Amino acid sequence: MGKKATRRKTAERKTKPPSLKRARQGTAARLKSGKAQAKADVEAAHGELPQWTKAEIEEAFRRFAAANPNPRGELQSINPFTLLIAVVLSAQATDAGVNKATPALFALADTPEKMVKLGEARVRALIKTIGLYRTKAKNVIALSRQLVATHGGKVPHDREALEALPGVGRKTANVVLNNAFGEPTIAVDTHVFRVSNRTGLAVGKTPLDVEMKLMEVVPERYLLHAHHWLILHGRYVCVARRPLCEKCLIADLCKWPGKTVNAAA
Repeated sequence: MGKKATRRKTAERKTKPPSLKRARQGTAARLKSGKAQAKADVEAAHGELPQWTKAEIEEAFRRFAAANPNPRGELQSINPFTLLIAVVLSAQATDAGVNKATPALFALADTPEKMVKLGEARVRALIKTIGLYRTKAKNVIALSRQLVATHGGKVPHDREALEALPGVGRKTANVVLNNAFGEPTIAVDTHVFRVSNRTGLAVGKTPLDVEMKLMEVVPERYLLHAHHWLILHGRYVCVARRPLCEKCLIADLCKWPGKTVNAAA
């Protein structure tokens, strides 16, 4: 390696935010006692945490983008229709569980027409490992029929039309609009809801409250990927029972008082 390349790598290391380095080392923060964590959760639930500044929000998403420039949803799909089906199946189920069932389903039916032809009984058998599979199989066939009858077999690029489909609510519509059509929507699932309230980033009593708040505060240039970053952060770092604050790249920005941020080395 030449001297210029060496100097460049050294400069990059020096300019890398200490918070990212500490998160990767697992030394970003440490949890307080269980009692203190419980008290912190109560404060967060009551909306009693300090407000984030615009600069703090900007910095948080800058870090998310630096750590993962092109985040992707973890549900497997091959086109807008299979994405829609996967999201419908993921309600009250894990993405991993859905991904185990859908390859066989999508190999047989990757369009609404093929899904209708496959039939409810066959769909039910293929997704029986997923929770609420009977209701979901019924919805999959019903929405497929509606797509054929009303939208020419295409997934509509329209919120109202999406939410009119059986088994499709606002969260599912947001995922499809974002992932399939590149719309800057924010789908608030249990992970986004938890991260937003626990950190104080976007406090709300309902998923819609949190969605509206996030749409208000997240800088426009980060909106397209915002819900992916928040979902992944909630799934792998800011987990429900014991948040991994030591690995959190926004630990020093987070307002949750159940942890102590370690000082920079």
